Amino acid sequence: MQNRAPTIVREIMSRDCYRVTANTSITTLAEGLALHRLPGVPVVDEHDHLIGFISEQDVLGKLLQSAYLNDEAPLVKELMRNEVLSVSPTKSIADLAQEMLGLKPKVFPVTEQGRLCGIVTRRDVLTAILRMRHS
Repeated sequence: MQNRAPTIVREIMSRDCYRVTANTSITTLAEGLALHRLPGVPVVDEHDHLIGFISEQDVLGKLLQSAYLNDEAPLVKELMRNEVLSVSPTKSIADLAQEMLGLKPKVFPVTEQGRLCGIVTRRDVLTAILRMRHS
């Protein structure tokens, strides 16, 4: 790890991030969200192209309903959002922090040429800004 504070998203993103496909069940998704302690995850196709995003909030009601009715949980593709805010790995952390002030996502997929290469969370950005202040 370098001694200087990080300045771009690539330096703080999680590369080996949890992701799901459109055909993942929301039960499996919910287990993954809990295991990885994430509020939401990118949805990718078989080539790791970003095709959507799904959050705890998107699935909570449906998961509760399927548990209550004891029926089959729906698939991610039925609940995911297709409009996804993503960031470039070369984006400035300071610029992303400014954007996060007005935007709701807690997790941003990081993409290069449409392919998922990582995720960056608000916590990652907050930690990076603290490091910038102390360097």
